[in-house]
Amino acid sequence: MNKRLLITLTAAVLLGGVAAGYTALSGATPDDAAQSVPAGAGPRLMVLSNGKLSTVSRTDPAGSREVTEQRCDRVYSAAGTISCLRPVGALKASELAVLDRELKELRTVPLTGFPNRTRVSASGRMVAWTLFVDGHSYAANGFSTSTGILDTKTGTLVTSLEEFAVEGMPQRPVDTNYWGVTFTADDNRFYATMSTGGHRYLLEGDFAARRVRPLTELDDVECPSLSPDGTRIAYKKAVGGDPQKGWRVSVLDLATRAVTELAETRSVDDQPAWVDDRTVAYGIQRDDGLNDVWAVPADGSGTPAILVPEASSPAPIS
Repeated sequence: MNKRLLITLTAAVLLGGVAAGYTALSGATPDDAAQSVPAGAGPRLMVLSNGKLSTVSRTDPAGSREVTEQRCDRVYSAAGTISCLRPVGALKASELAVLDRELKELRTVPLTGFPNRTRVSASGRMVAWTLFVDGHSYAANGFSTSTGILDTKTGTLVTSLEEFAVEGMPQRPVDTNYWGVTFTADDNRFYATMSTGGHRYLLEGDFAARRVRPLTELDDVECPSLSPDGTRIAYKKAVGGDPQKGWRVSVLDLATRAVTELAETRSVDDQPAWVDDRTVAYGIQRDDGLNDVWAVPADGSGTPAILVPEASSPAPIS
C-alpha cells in the first residue's frame, strides 16, 4: 500500500460522512490535486480548493493555483477584505472570520447555522452572510435562514435582517426568511431575497435606516448579485416558479426590468458572481460530489464553460 493510498484511507475512516458534506459545500477533492503554485501577477480569482482559500489568474484560471492553509466553507473578497464562513465545533456552531489580504484575522463573529452565502461590498467595508438554521436546501419546505451584515469601518453589527422594518408591512410576517445579500457602491443600500407567503421577492435594503422594501413585482429572484456597473442583477430563478424543479441562472436589468435567461440550462443552486461586466460565474456540483466553477456570458449568448475545475465560491480580486 503506497503512502498516498494510506493517507486517503486514514482520512476516510476519521472523517466519514462529515467529509462528504464538506466536500459538497467547499469544492474539496479526495486528494490534494490542486498543488500550490504562485498564480502570478494581475487580476485574479479567489476560490476554495479542497476547502482551502486559493487564488488563480483570471487570464488562466485553469492554470497554476496558489493554495493557502486558510480553511473556509464559503468565502468572498473585495478590496482586500476577505469574508470567511467556517464551522468551529459540533452541531451548528459557525463563525464569520474577517481577514485582510495577508490573511490576518481582523474580527470574528460567532454564528449559529450552516454556512451558505457571503458577500463583501466593492469597497471592502461591508460584509454579509447567510446560514441555514434549519434545513439545508432552498428547494425544501420549512427551511430557516439567518442573514446578517457587519460594517467593518464602524464595527456596527446586525446579526439578523429580521431586526429591520419591512416597508409596507406594519408587522413582519412570521414566515419571513432572508438570504443572499449583494451591496451597492454606496456601502449602504443592498439587495437580497425575502421569502414570505410562498413568494421569493427581490428586496432593496437601507442599512443606515434599518429598513427593507420588498419589490413585490419581482418574484422568484433568489441569491442576487449586482453587476460591477450597478445596472443588472444576476440571480437564480426557479424553473416554472417551483424551486423543486431547479433554478435557471438569469440576469435582471434594473432599469427596464427585462430578464435574460443565460445559456446555462442546468440547475444552479449558488449565488452567482460577476467576473467582469460581461461574465457570470457560479458553482455546479458534479455527479461525484465535487464542484467546478463555471462561467457564461451575461447577455444570454455563448455556452457554459468550466472556469476553475474542482473549486467553489469564486470572487474576482485585483
